[in-house]
Amino acid sequence: MKPDQALAVLRTMWRIRAFEERVGRLKRADEVHGLIHLSVGGEGVAAAVCAQLRDDDVLYSGHRAHGHVIAKGAPLPETMAELMGRAGGLCQGLGGSMHLVDAEHGMFGATGVVGGTVPVALGSALAARLRGDDAVAVVFFGDGAVQAGTFPESVNLAALWRLPVIFVCENNGFAEFSPRSAHTPVERVSELVAPWGLASATVDGNDAPAVFAEFGRQLAHVRAGEGPALLEAETHRLRGHYEGDPDRYRAAVSSAEWQERDPIPRLERTGADQGWFSADEIKAAQEDAQEAVEEAVAWARQSPFPEPELAASLVYAS
Repeated sequence: MKPDQALAVLRTMWRIRAFEERVGRLKRADEVHGLIHLSVGGEGVAAAVCAQLRDDDVLYSGHRAHGHVIAKGAPLPETMAELMGRAGGLCQGLGGSMHLVDAEHGMFGATGVVGGTVPVALGSALAARLRGDDAVAVVFFGDGAVQAGTFPESVNLAALWRLPVIFVCENNGFAEFSPRSAHTPVERVSELVAPWGLASATVDGNDAPAVFAEFGRQLAHVRAGEGPALLEAETHRLRGHYEGDPDRYRAAVSSAEWQERDPIPRLERTGADQGWFSADEIKAAQEDAQEAVEEAVAWARQSPFPEPELAASLVYAS
């Protein structure tokens, strides 16, 4: 990881963290609507993966999508406005937290259906193949989605057609409220794709440089036309499954241990040790992110709510 790459990843991680912490407060103030799933503590995966993608690379996500959308380049004001149900949002305020789309930056969709975008990503990968370019499709999902029937079907088709797609599993150890041991005897998601011959690996998702390095290897493999790949990133969410979740199903973990696992201070320590960035750059990354998020909130609040007629005009063809 080069110094400029490390600093860019750190800045993205802080933008995601500041955005989501602000969203949590807005949710409690009833300014953000619907179910909200935060990725606080897992920012390293989104930032390290998306830092290496181009605008023509297509990205898909699931219900915990804020970090992916931001890391792919979506503007904070429009992203915040979408969560607040405003007409200036990415989807004119009609999609909300779990249905974010920003086609301009290659973010083709998120969904509340567990694993719902996994087969859809194959369509974008096939489109790239038919165009004859080296663009790739990347789809994020949790380890719970692996138990859905569409996952092995998608892996099989991707392997059969050697599609340029990378499956990125953010394994936080829980499928909603159930530990992995309660729904599968297979310890690692990366082991499941062995019969299809996918390039696969499991990394510490809270170690951003490790994610960056392994995803970079897989990205080069897929761009070269060598077939699909799967990256399993083991990470930890610092919040419950949804904002407001009592979170009584996880064993208590000391604040010191969480601090050790937190990918942001971890990268800051590594970056300082390696000479990738200075203390002033670390401070600036945090302050810039917080300032940008507050500007996004102010912009979103000034955006009107969508007119009721808009819903019908986007559902029915004329």
